[in-house]
Amino acid sequence: MYETGDFKKGLKMMVEGQPFVIVDFQHVKPGKGNQFSRTKMRNLLTGQNLERTFKSGEKFEIPNVENVEMTFLYKDENGYNFMNQTNYEQLSMMDHEMGDSKNYLIENLVVTITMYNEKPVVVDVPKAVNMKVAQTDPGVKGDRVTGATKHATMETGLVVNVPLHIAEGDLLRIDTESGDYVERVNQK
Repeated sequence: MYETGDFKKGLKMMVEGQPFVIVDFQHVKPGKGNQFSRTKMRNLLTGQNLERTFKSGEKFEIPNVENVEMTFLYKDENGYNFMNQTNYEQLSMMDHEMGDSKNYLIENLVVTITMYNEKPVVVDVPKAVNMKVAQTDPGVKGDRVTGATKHATMETGLVVNVPLHIAEGDLLRIDTESGDYVERVNQK
């Protein structure tokens, strides 16, 4: 069992019979009265966010969750296909189960899949991913206004604002939490 004193970002717990992960929390010690925790959580099954206040000392069950490192293989008509790195078992997830992580899946990317009761529920991609620019307008010579950007479509279909000097085929580092361009990566 977990208590409010055990709260930390990423902690998975059961609330009202549903598995949740803590996104953010704050322990509050008022001058009068009991301590409590303001908590922002995300439902692992539905993806919905929930804000809740818990009294100090409340107890929560530990959900039957397991994090498994898997490699993204490919996408086909059956969905997104992954392979377990330890036992080589394969797993497929449908488009609607993927959330925003589908925008960052490139071949052979190692991801962490959260399993709840042996069913995949969340795909966590790394903090940043290197992806190629599939399509963008060419930069015009002399059009180098500081801070100006243009749209670039990445190999996964994700559209990102990039500086004007970026060209098709460039390898870019993309922040997966915000979906923003970070930097151009040198190709070897």
